[in-house]
Amino acid sequence: MYNFDYFASNILDQFMTQITNYITNDYKAIDSRETIADVQGFLSDLSFSHFPVVEEQIYIGSVATEDIETFISDKKIIDYRYSFEKFFVRTNMVWLDVLEVFAQNHTNLVPVLDEENKYVGYYEIGDIMGFFNETPFLKEPGGIIVIKKAVVDYSLSQITQIVESNNGKLLGLFISEADSVNIQVTLKISLGPMNEIIQAFRRYNFEIISDHLEDNYINTLKERSDYLDKYLNI
Repeated sequence: MYNFDYFASNILDQFMTQITNYITNDYKAIDSRETIADVQGFLSDLSFSHFPVVEEQIYIGSVATEDIETFISDKKIIDYRYSFEKFFVRTNMVWLDVLEVFAQNHTNLVPVLDEENKYVGYYEIGDIMGFFNETPFLKEPGGIIVIKKAVVDYSLSQITQIVESNNGKLLGLFISEADSVNIQVTLKISLGPMNEIIQAFRRYNFEIISDHLEDNYINTLKERSDYLDKYLNI
């Protein structure tokens, strides 16, 4: 029996999972009064693309590691405040929003602030991706199906109904490609009747982008093609 509310609740629970236990303070934030020489020495041994700068525990921006080497060594880091990048996340942000900040700012470190803009610590991209790897979407065994349909005909509820009405269980999905005409969706489905689900998508005019050993329709076409080639070569 199709249950969209149950599916939506499971997906929302994954996205709303908090990740505050991944906040780290292995390295203290750079104090705005530190000299460029000290900051250069500090960052030279690390692999961070950016690092946060604070002024009396208030976050004032992140300095890019590639920029720091161009600064005059006897000046203070605050003298280059104009070059700081201002991205950050809040302690109450969910992991998917945090991951978006990483992607948008091309960084491997994101500062974390509380509601009063006080610096709390930082997230590292490796930790967040490790958290993602533990979600059911990646961790649970299952099969991947990539489908495509016109944007005007796309319906999330229809996709979930097709999977569940064919005795499948949807572990997660995301939009992997989209333009003004078509939308491509990647699904992960728990191990089950994959061929039945694939054929059901075709009946509802979805194009199957991914290749599947279980796809009887493609296998039949291939067998007929092989037979025709053999016949023509007689």
